[in-house]
Amino acid sequence: MVYSKYQGVRSVFREIIMLGLACTTLAFSSCTTTTSGNANDSDVVTRSAGNTSRVYVGTYAEPDNESIFLYNLNAETGALTRMLAVKAGANPSYLALDAQQKHLYAVNETTNYEGTNSGAVSAFAVNQQTGGLTILNKVPSMGGAPCHISVDEANKVVLVANYVGGNVAAFPVQEDGKLGEAAAVQQHQGVGPNKKRQETPHAHYIGPGPDNKYAFAVDLGTDQILGYKLQRNGKVLAPVTPAVTFAAAPGAGPRHMVFHPNGRFAFVLNELNSTMTALAYNSENGTFSEVQSVATVPADFKENNQPAAVKISPDGKFLYGSNRGHNSIVVFAIDKNTGKLTLVQHESTGGDWPRDFTIDLTGNVLLVANERSNNIVSFKIDRETGKLTNTGYEVEVHKPTCLKVVAAL
Repeated sequence: MVYSKYQGVRSVFREIIMLGLACTTLAFSSCTTTTSGNANDSDVVTRSAGNTSRVYVGTYAEPDNESIFLYNLNAETGALTRMLAVKAGANPSYLALDAQQKHLYAVNETTNYEGTNSGAVSAFAVNQQTGGLTILNKVPSMGGAPCHISVDEANKVVLVANYVGGNVAAFPVQEDGKLGEAAAVQQHQGVGPNKKRQETPHAHYIGPGPDNKYAFAVDLGTDQILGYKLQRNGKVLAPVTPAVTFAAAPGAGPRHMVFHPNGRFAFVLNELNSTMTALAYNSENGTFSEVQSVATVPADFKENNQPAAVKISPDGKFLYGSNRGHNSIVVFAIDKNTGKLTLVQHESTGGDWPRDFTIDLTGNVLLVANERSNNIVSFKIDRETGKLTNTGYEVEVHKPTCLKVVAAL
């Protein structure tokens, strides 16, 4: 049974419906002993030696299947070792952790939760020794198909973007890591020129700004970035004035954004017109101005392409974006003074439909989650040029949708 009820809302979900949703199972020929169980299990695993970090994998999965997985990543070689898996409910398609790595939060990307037109948000305690997860609680996301989640830098608020609901919501984090009911919900308004994809608002991202004073929501359906003040008292999300902090090109379909480490620039990946937009950030009033927009695919590529994820190298020198269709990672060099981008490379992802990717904490390895071809592929990063080289390590995966790297404690 397919655990999705919004066929026709967005093309990606129609394709998922055709392919079927299932849990992720990853395997390396060099894997050590793995542990599986439900979210209440006490998982005991053998820790890998060497320069390692942890990688949590979110997936599209049926309600009763294992759906969040933990791997150790060797940052020197790019090799992954599966450590454990938990049953985290249906479609934990995007993940976030607090700064102390004590709690993990996941959206459950559905359109029906306990009889309401909503998805859900799940909170987990993280075992500091094993990385295992124990479910704490689950609350309604306040809109259908929650697709992005983040935690503010003070670890006080979890922010969620509901794609089908066309809104964003803020959830207070309690002392024990549990989530309270939504403290604020902001409904987006408007449409875009693309009748199939922009017939209504589609919030696709929300995250805090670099100073944690504002939160910014990216809406694919309305071609807008909307700003909110992060407040601790009363309304947690209060719209800034003006509420639209940046208007993208009509039909661009902005999806995700990332801030430069210097806090002066942000970069927005546009799903519907395959562009990357560099923005100058005004931290005083939380607004943006366009610096440059560049294509994410070669000029001679005319087939369907839908960019998905955007990340920046830890040193702020290079910007990366995933192209679903062209099936590549595009690499840009960033001018630290102006924020302008220069194309460096298009590198094949070694699979089909790279929905997400991540860069490890050392800046040495980039991992790509290819949703349709069911694999995660490892790449070495040249820290001088930003270029990617396939390490030869590849993991068989079924519908991976999110990768989160954290330090191995």
